[in-house]
Amino acid sequence: MQKQNPEGLKCFVYFNLHRKVWSIKALEGENKGRVIAHSSMVEMSDCTLKVSEAGRQRVLREKRKNVHAGIVGIVRTIGENVEPLTRTTMRREADYIRHGGHPTYSPVTYNPYKFSTFVQRSTKQPVTTARWALLDAETRTVGADVRLSNSLPPTI
Repeated sequence: MQKQNPEGLKCFVYFNLHRKVWSIKALEGENKGRVIAHSSMVEMSDCTLKVSEAGRQRVLREKRKNVHAGIVGIVRTIGENVEPLTRTTMRREADYIRHGGHPTYSPVTYNPYKFSTFVQRSTKQPVTTARWALLDAETRTVGADVRLSNSLPPTI
């Protein structure tokens, strides 16, 4: 489903537990505040990885997941808008990320029961910003280019 092409827009992207895809909510434009697309693959730039502490506390209290974490950034590509060969390449990239073998992207994870922020999967170091992020719903992989990410200014 796509109400508006999100490419080039600043959006909040989060994993939709019911549809098993990424929900893309516009943070600017005529549909600001609305989910404008769902996608199995999303590539973003200028990212801030966000966790609402109040939402996280509600998860801990109720033992039930809710939307309280995601990535804010510029959507560059969604899987449904690219050629099949490019989509296959994106999926292959996500597979390298998931197995920790990608030269640029690091696997990033978030679990409200274990962490208060997104963290690098291998080091458990907090990740709050990234130059690029690749999100794959099929494998639930989030890869982020976190090199020198602490020097990036916030994008919000």
